[in-house]
Amino acid sequence: MDDRDLLLYLRDFGFADVDVSARAAARRPTGPPRGDPLAADDVVVMAERLADCRRCRLCQGRTHVVFGVGDPKARVVFIGEAPGAEEDRLGEPFVGRAGQLLNEMLRAIRLRRGQVYIANVLKCRPPGNRDPQDDETAACLPFLRRQIELISPAVIVTLGRVAARHLLGTTAPISSYRGRWTTWQGTPVLPTFHPAYLLRNPAAKAQAWADLKQLARKLDG
Repeated sequence: MDDRDLLLYLRDFGFADVDVSARAAARRPTGPPRGDPLAADDVVVMAERLADCRRCRLCQGRTHVVFGVGDPKARVVFIGEAPGAEEDRLGEPFVGRAGQLLNEMLRAIRLRRGQVYIANVLKCRPPGNRDPQDDETAACLPFLRRQIELISPAVIVTLGRVAARHLLGTTAPISSYRGRWTTWQGTPVLPTFHPAYLLRNPAAKAQAWADLKQLARKLDG
């Protein structure tokens, strides 16, 4: 129960001199804004500054801003599409079934979740897990780009067509370019399938495994 709820509760019991509006106003922050997330010099501060983001309509239905998780100086950044229901509930990306599969994929190439960094194009869950809309990605992409700049990874892995589209600018079917190295601002990028797609299409796991082996070779090289 916060202060306002307590005051309302007391008023219900006859404490008529309780001034709810005055006490609430007194608790409103009067200091300067928390700061521009894009001006943050590390991902922890950036996450704090984005925790109550209101820059697009998705703030209206979210539970948490799902910023990212992992080593802030990771050698590999994995980028997905957007949070799902479990991610929105817990505030962490890739914690549902797709996240469990991603963890297995990492273990297959001798990586742990805590050794990499995992983020999404969108920081808030779209209704019904629909595809991100252009204005939503326009609001979120500057923060993803800044995340990548701050982490400065050796390699980026895009998971699925949506991540590749918005980071690399391609609208081609992902089957036509997955497993082919490209770059983003000088950083090597490996597009591959999203783990959620692999759950729906287990036959594609062989191709994803080939991509993972490429990633392992790049990191060992």
